[in-house]
Amino acid sequence: MKQLSYLPLEQLSNWLLEAYQQAKKGKLPDYIPLLKQTDPSLLAICIITENDNILIEGDSQITFPLMSIIKPFLLLYLLSKLGDNFIFQKVNSKPSNYPFNSLEQLQLDQGFPRNPMINSGALTLVSLLSGKDSNKRCHNLQQWLNKQSQSNLFLDELMLNSVESLPNPRNQAIIDELTQRNHIKDPEITLDTYNKICCLSGTIIDLAKLGLLLVNSSNISSENASIVRDIMTTCGLYQASEDFAEKIGFPSKSGVSGAILSIVPQQGAIACYSPPLDAQGNSVASSYLIRKIANYLI
Repeated sequence: MKQLSYLPLEQLSNWLLEAYQQAKKGKLPDYIPLLKQTDPSLLAICIITENDNILIEGDSQITFPLMSIIKPFLLLYLLSKLGDNFIFQKVNSKPSNYPFNSLEQLQLDQGFPRNPMINSGALTLVSLLSGKDSNKRCHNLQQWLNKQSQSNLFLDELMLNSVESLPNPRNQAIIDELTQRNHIKDPEITLDTYNKICCLSGTIIDLAKLGLLLVNSSNISSENASIVRDIMTTCGLYQASEDFAEKIGFPSKSGVSGAILSIVPQQGAIACYSPPLDAQGNSVASSYLIRKIANYLI
């Protein structure tokens, strides 16, 4: 296998030009007003290797919300605080063939969330965060991630206002189901906290630095990092996870903002950002770039 650190910048630049064209096949999400207004031509990639080599191309200064990419790091944080035995009494680690915001999957599983990468699992984990209110709970997670990864995540208040400007009946239904089955307490604080942590934002460099926590960080338990990587591999791209795992094999997580984070085990992290999404909610151009890099490394 080739080394990620030897990837030529010229090759990466060529792939970006191709990815710009691929992005035209996708669509912006329409259920968060600010995301719908995003420039669809934005495109950025950052690769940071284990030995701190950095490759950056595209709109690297643009900030964007992590959205669902926060989920593996929520899991990592709680594993470090509460341990895996406790966490997996609250949420399973099995793949789902249903959409990320499916109430039906939760009901089929008798209210026990199938994995931490879908909304029911993430909401359950959010309810375990410490703090008197949603501001404190979000701040605790933000502060820990910034300290561990040397990134500069911030809460995008404008994006949060946009997320909260329209009702989200699917998440509310999931919260109601979890509450009725006594899986969570304080449903209002839980939903508020969830919205906030999804609006934690940064640059493509910040996202790649987060990814390095899952490669070989001296600050993170290797066992916890391995647990998170395994769940990302099987669950991180929703219904596309199985196909991606078979063809690419990198533990990955996507977000509705258009970002995808992929981990190349023992080598480094790949962070991509391009807002247009495919039908399953994954960035078209970001997926394309990661496939190109994976084929190069073989």
